[in-house]
Amino acid sequence: MGSNPINLALRFLLELTALGSYALWGKQQADGLAGYLLAIGLPILGAIIWGTFAVPDDPSRSGKAPVPVPGWLRLFLELLIFGLATFCLFDLGHTAFAAGFGLIVLVHYLISYDRIGWLLKR
Repeated sequence: MGSNPINLALRFLLELTALGSYALWGKQQADGLAGYLLAIGLPILGAIIWGTFAVPDDPSRSGKAPVPVPGWLRLFLELLIFGLATFCLFDLGHTAFAAGFGLIVLVHYLISYDRIGWLLKR
């Protein structure tokens, strides 16, 4: 199920939501220019990490790996990205949204059991 088009679309929406939560959280951490820099910089950093570290031949991605990493490390990075996004939402006071986001991430990974197995074997 990990490469099902609907699940891949869900994953993409989760990625965008994570980046958006970083922007909102960053803006709330400082006033003025610093807040805007964090609102722009944190999502860019998250996107760079997400796009750079990959498992070669990952069927849920293009298969290209700018920086090849083992599957367990990629899985850890994904969970870290989504976990930090959930924290950002909680910290902003959006507890219901954070809980819903975390639940959807959990369901996504449960549905993607085949991809999890693939990652852990690489």
